[in-house]
Amino acid sequence: MADRFLPRNRFPALMEALRGAGYRCLGPRVREGAIVMEEVERVDDLCFGLRDRQAPGAYRLEEGTGRHFAWANGPTALKPLTFAPRETLWRARRAGGDLRFEAAEPAAEPLAIIGARACDLAGLALQDRHFLEGEPDPFYQARRERLFLVAVNCTHPADTCFCASTGDGPRAEHSFDLVLSELDEGFLVAAGSEVGEGVLTALPTEGASGEQRTRADAEIEAAARAQTRSLPSGNLRDFLFERQEHPRWEEVAERCLSCGNCTNVCPTCFCHSQETVPGLEGEVSDQVRQWDSCFTSGHSYLHGIVIRATTANRYRQWLTHKLGGWHDQFGRSGCVGCGRCITWCPTGIDLTEEVAALGEEPGGA
Repeated sequence: MADRFLPRNRFPALMEALRGAGYRCLGPRVREGAIVMEEVERVDDLCFGLRDRQAPGAYRLEEGTGRHFAWANGPTALKPLTFAPRETLWRARRAGGDLRFEAAEPAAEPLAIIGARACDLAGLALQDRHFLEGEPDPFYQARRERLFLVAVNCTHPADTCFCASTGDGPRAEHSFDLVLSELDEGFLVAAGSEVGEGVLTALPTEGASGEQRTRADAEIEAAARAQTRSLPSGNLRDFLFERQEHPRWEEVAERCLSCGNCTNVCPTCFCHSQETVPGLEGEVSDQVRQWDSCFTSGHSYLHGIVIRATTANRYRQWLTHKLGGWHDQFGRSGCVGCGRCITWCPTGIDLTEEVAALGEEPGGA
């Protein structure tokens, strides 16, 4: 379906249509100084007139233009909405002298996300490949199938963004149901799925003019040109694997805290662990899955040995897998250029800077 135009004063109709279709809506709201996706019941609940300023290890909000989506991204992508940070997979229950094992039933409600960015959609597509190809993960699948995605083309990238160099933005091109391009006077709207077409048809839109399309395209193209960070194009697998003894790994380890912030905010990381959580009464125990990180010592624990015992080894594992090993698994890098790992690193480690440094000769200027 071609672009339609939704005037700003009619924007509430979008949320009304989604709620009328049975979706609980999540959209950008401000919590603890950051833009996060939380439940919204009306357009006035969405943040408005704000933009973000991001730098290595720094994030702040400030007054911006008179728009809803003139910001780059917050700390959370779509990952927590499909791959839960913590959930019960199955339960063991004592019944007399026997043990009964019960599967936890996947449960998910219809959920509409308003404001997903191209980098978030690219991350979701990689999560889909991991959790849905082959034997699908039933918990992820249940949430994914009930997800309605309203994407927004990005026009105000952060200084830490580099999605243009990875090919994952700033224009949303796949994995959405509706996509918006925000202008001062309203929104260009297009559908990306049959379900999205149904919602779009119900909106009080009008024909979009050629001038509006030109303006919207120009803003997206300007956002791509504004990005100052980048990763080299192509497959970095051999480049990284050939530099496993480079002294840069030890240098970055002097700053890295092994906190796992980068993996938590990354929209593509999917490492997890499982543990048995017994009930206090001794009658029930849950098998729980929770997010894990290759920066934790337990992640590489094997038969009494921590394989990656140093921070340098853990950072090397993360970077070489994310930018190199993923090509063997998925045919592309695991980085979508959102820049969250740079912004939310407490010590401001910059992934793009580390890759560039690995290309320099040891001891060079």
